[in-house]
Amino acid sequence: MSSRAQDQGPTPSRTRPSEGPSVEHASEPVEDAHVAREIGLEQAYADRLYARVDDLMGQIQVSLDDVQGSQDAATHQNRSERDAFMALYEDRLALLRTVSENVVFGRLDTDEDERHYIGRIGLFTAEREQLLVDWRAPAAAAYYQATSLERLGVRLRRHLISQGRTVVGLEDDVLDQSLLETDDEVVLQGEGALLAAVSSQRTGRMGDIVATIQGEQDRIIRSANRGVLVVQGGPGTGKTAVALHRAAYLLYTHRRRLEHSGVLIVAPTRGFLRYIERVLPSLGESGVVMSTPGGLFPGVETTVHDHPAVARLKGDGAMAELLSRAVKQRQLVPEEDLELRIDGTPVRVTRRIISEAGREARATHKPHNAARAVFVRAALDRLVEQYEGELARRGTTVLPEDRPGYLDDLRRDPQVRRTLNLAWLPYSPESFLRVLLNRPERLRAAAPRTLAQQDLELLVRPKDSPWTIEDVPLLDEVAELLGEDDSARRAESDRARSQRDADLSYARSVIENIDTSGIVRDEDLADRMESRGDGRTLAERAAADRAWTYGHIVVDEAQEHSAMMWRCLMRRCPSKSFTVVGDVAQTSSAGGTDSWEDALAPYVEDRLEVEPLSVNYRTPRRIMDVAQAVAEAQQLPITEVTSVREGDWPLGVLRADEAGLPAAVAEIVAAQQDAGVGRLAVLCPGELMDPVLAALRGHDGLERIGTGSAGIDLPIAVMTAQDAKGLEFDGVTVVEPAAMLEGRDTGPGDLYVAMTRATQRLDVVHALPVPDGFPHDG
Repeated sequence: MSSRAQDQGPTPSRTRPSEGPSVEHASEPVEDAHVAREIGLEQAYADRLYARVDDLMGQIQVSLDDVQGSQDAATHQNRSERDAFMALYEDRLALLRTVSENVVFGRLDTDEDERHYIGRIGLFTAEREQLLVDWRAPAAAAYYQATSLERLGVRLRRHLISQGRTVVGLEDDVLDQSLLETDDEVVLQGEGALLAAVSSQRTGRMGDIVATIQGEQDRIIRSANRGVLVVQGGPGTGKTAVALHRAAYLLYTHRRRLEHSGVLIVAPTRGFLRYIERVLPSLGESGVVMSTPGGLFPGVETTVHDHPAVARLKGDGAMAELLSRAVKQRQLVPEEDLELRIDGTPVRVTRRIISEAGREARATHKPHNAARAVFVRAALDRLVEQYEGELARRGTTVLPEDRPGYLDDLRRDPQVRRTLNLAWLPYSPESFLRVLLNRPERLRAAAPRTLAQQDLELLVRPKDSPWTIEDVPLLDEVAELLGEDDSARRAESDRARSQRDADLSYARSVIENIDTSGIVRDEDLADRMESRGDGRTLAERAAADRAWTYGHIVVDEAQEHSAMMWRCLMRRCPSKSFTVVGDVAQTSSAGGTDSWEDALAPYVEDRLEVEPLSVNYRTPRRIMDVAQAVAEAQQLPITEVTSVREGDWPLGVLRADEAGLPAAVAEIVAAQQDAGVGRLAVLCPGELMDPVLAALRGHDGLERIGTGSAGIDLPIAVMTAQDAKGLEFDGVTVVEPAAMLEGRDTGPGDLYVAMTRATQRLDVVHALPVPDGFPHDG
């Protein structure tokens, strides 16, 4: 049984079925007093928790002030210690401030007559008595997983509904039915924390839903899978929430394994990253690296997509073979031998010398730029033998100790250098790809048979063309093929291991002398000393290093990624530990995924697990039924979902003439605003964006209007369906659905996305006939 007491004024009120008005009225004062008493008891405990949070913040602030005010940082080592302590204290303060207004949200009463409070972090008294259980801890799992059929030792689960630090309502899930007869502390009331969360208005940031995780989601969050875990679910099933909570859970459970490598979260747009950026800190984690697909290659940040036909071609896995062949084809053998003189002595750089040196370099299986050093050395070894032979033939005594000097003469000779460079030129990924995409003859020469020659013309473009999102995995592939001289990296890795051991030892001695609070661990201080020495955070270092490998990667809206993008992502995590969330029915990218097994099994084989989510918490049934009917009419492979709410508004469908379409959209948006729906979005095809924006901005009384995914911070946002992926709004107006279908090969997926963004109200405005599946409009 689930119910809720919600503060609706000075005294919590209650509505309960009864046999008559006299019974209901007679019982209300007693019941209201009972609810108020229970809220008062929970408030008293919450006050104790917040007092402890304030106490900890005060202690850390004093320690931070002491460190900041220290004047004895005379040496570089002293400054490093000070900066490391400051960073640790600042991180602790930031975490505590994040949860300082909403630290507790639940209570568990068990068969052993124990009571545990559940919150966003763990809290203890100074004597180490536990006050609050971290939601990620094993002891908190029953809060999400217990049911009346499988109680897991839980008699009662209480949800605390708070506004700031004030407890304003309660909801009890009674799992042991005997409590209904014996326990007068049970609060039976209301619609439930989950429905309250999904019914509340959007804020432009993903809501803090840790308190409303359901058993289906929690099982996935705590999954022991060490490979690729795919969360497949239709719109509104909480896929993103599950992914973020899983990231927090893994960081908590496997901290020592993940804290040096980090967790990468890949989301579709910067606007979407802003939408979710506050969720992880509120779950007790920070320092996670976030990126869009267009920002995965250092030095490149793009939001531009290629034309669908080009995107499909660039995303084809055969591009990996094309790029590999293109790199090998830049390892050239000259058409003829080169005659030259070194200090008057003739030397012939023969085609055979270059060819043999090339074979020797390729035999190392190193990438192009790294193998170039082998090629140059092998070519010079053959040339110096020829050079020494010619010197001896001319009567010069050749001694072994003279060879380094001869090699240096050959290496410095401009003609030798030019010949070896032309045969095996070093490249940067950017320069190589720019030239390749500008040279149709090179593309044709490198293309495997699986790529049609006529399609290759689609790839040709000017050298100065801006990078696109579809270029990013190609740049990454080329970077992998080119590589770099890794001797410096190996030396740095050896140095780092030695320095780490020294830092740990030193950190232990520093903590003993400076910090006695127990707040700082030696591992944390050593980490901070290391990062402060570098001057950058983990996120900054990871983002700047293409070869950085993460301990875990979360990929949201994963159905959008092509085969080439998956190659790029898999390189970022050698352990292949992924949480992948998406819905193949919502694919809108021309090169996107239509089968998780086809896309991911080649990398992990039997370590791929697909978990479905089937409950729609976002979209009311009145909207979802129509969205699914339209999707089925377009033959999309939808995942059936069940909406938990009926909804207050039926789907609105308004027909307008073509000229009056923008004005009709503005009127609908104004009506939604006047009805107090909440945060609004207008989703329309790109070609209608400008006239619709003009009509909205020219309409009296409408609030501020933003565009694109960045527009979520304003009351009204106008964007395409692609921009809206992963986002949700209280009210949505879909403009010209037939044009969405016709404008792109993936139009059905775009329309399905557009129709499932609303949490409250959906209106459709059209001039063209609506697609199949829509109800007939009047």
